[in-house]
Amino acid sequence: MKKICFFFLLILTQRITAQQKIFFTVNKDSTKFQLTIDGASHLASLPLKCIEQEYPNKINHVAVSDSDEVITPHKMHPSFYGCFDWHSSVHGHWMLVKLLKEFPSLPDAKKIRDAISKNISKENILAEAKYFDAPLSKSFERTYGWAWILKLQQELDSWKDADAIKWRNALQPLTDTVINIWMRFLPKQTYPNRTGVHPNTAFGLVFALDYARSAANKKFEEAIIQSAKKIFLKDKNAPAVWEPDGTDFLSPSLEEADLMRRVLNKQEFIQWFNHYISLSSLQHLTILPIVSDRNDLSIVHLDGLCFSRSWCMKGIAFVLPNTDERKKILLQSSIKHLNASLPNVASGSYGGEHWLASFAVYALTQ
Repeated sequence: MKKICFFFLLILTQRITAQQKIFFTVNKDSTKFQLTIDGASHLASLPLKCIEQEYPNKINHVAVSDSDEVITPHKMHPSFYGCFDWHSSVHGHWMLVKLLKEFPSLPDAKKIRDAISKNISKENILAEAKYFDAPLSKSFERTYGWAWILKLQQELDSWKDADAIKWRNALQPLTDTVINIWMRFLPKQTYPNRTGVHPNTAFGLVFALDYARSAANKKFEEAIIQSAKKIFLKDKNAPAVWEPDGTDFLSPSLEEADLMRRVLNKQEFIQWFNHYISLSSLQHLTILPIVSDRNDLSIVHLDGLCFSRSWCMKGIAFVLPNTDERKKILLQSSIKHLNASLPNVASGSYGGEHWLASFAVYALTQ
């Protein structure tokens, strides 16, 4: 494993040059990658250049009149109008906050702070929250965008920084709005969404549960746990061999396991996991997806799948005993998946560059 990891030691460059900067290092036992400040600066540059870029924009909006149809993205979403779509803008903001926390001396730190301050203001966030008041907007960004709002709030809440305190206070009304609509939705969700894209139920609940515990919101936490057990606890023989679909950036099988390791205690989870997925199905998920065209906005999702598989595999491995052969399989595959897609974060194509860096940073920092 060590030889494999050092052979693939990650060196990212925007272009092939005579002198390369090292953006990541790997520790001696090859179990963890560490961002360097050069790597953090490089990754931060990607959302930084698009969170104030309004077009192109994939508008997920239900118009109710002619005048409503011609509203621009910035007018609809004064905080999160950039980076092609609403949710990408949200997790782009999360990523910039995360990197500022980890690397306060980033070369573009002031530029990042100025951009976030411009977007996450009290007035802008109140407008974002108000958007959900419209009858046909209650399900807007359910539940992927909701999850990233909570992840952004969680990141800000855990940072003792003057700007972060200002941003988290401004963001709170939108967070409260998301929690309220999620609480109303949970009892109605009879069946989960098992897709490998945005509506995936397990992914959303993972971030929601992490936030609820961080914020000590017991009522929200208990509702999430109850819902997760209701719709996932009896699952057996996950059809992982059907994965991936052609546009997946999430693994339905692994996302569910990543949720249930949080919901169940260690012994309960291992017992559930034993029935949930076979060893052969797990090994199937270690096969790297083929990304045939990174200029295709859907096919490039498969680079994101490498990152989400990586963080799920690492998290699941963490709760398995050292004697469990699946632990080694998952840890090795986690690193292999990171190796496969990290060099392609900055591909030069906006289809991947507007969002992939966030997935990379999340995979690297978990």
